[in-house]
Amino acid sequence: MKRKVDIRTTATTVEVLFKHNRVASHVRSFLKGKHTTLPEHMPSSHRRYAEWTPERILRWAATVGPETAGHVAQIMEHRTHPEQGFRSALGIMRLAKEYDNDRMETACKRASKYRIYSYKGVANILKTGADKLDVRKNTPAAPPIVHDNIRGPGYYH
Repeated sequence: MKRKVDIRTTATTVEVLFKHNRVASHVRSFLKGKHTTLPEHMPSSHRRYAEWTPERILRWAATVGPETAGHVAQIMEHRTHPEQGFRSALGIMRLAKEYDNDRMETACKRASKYRIYSYKGVANILKTGADKLDVRKNTPAAPPIVHDNIRGPGYYH
């Protein structure tokens, strides 16, 4: 539920006020590009992810295989902060309970090839069976078009 709050800052403190009542007070941080969220101020859904670290997720992904580990690493690298990729990575972990390691590896390899860095992308590959397709086998070479009006590459030399 979103509510408007007021922020009051001093050289050392940041206070959050709701309807003129202080609801939080923190020591002010001047670290550029760093956030200083306290776990008790996070929504419960976010707190669950705070228990995870990029290293822990990558260790799990490596148990499935190198393609899965590489793809999960790419998901986190393509976010401003690695933590932003945790939901996708944890979703992929759930997929690994449903699909065997071979399919997971193939799906992650395919997702990496096509630069699909999301849980939904990997899930769609598995759901549609695209991981079972070999692109080279399923793309027949088109026969050359032969016609008097088509000049071909030799004409332009």
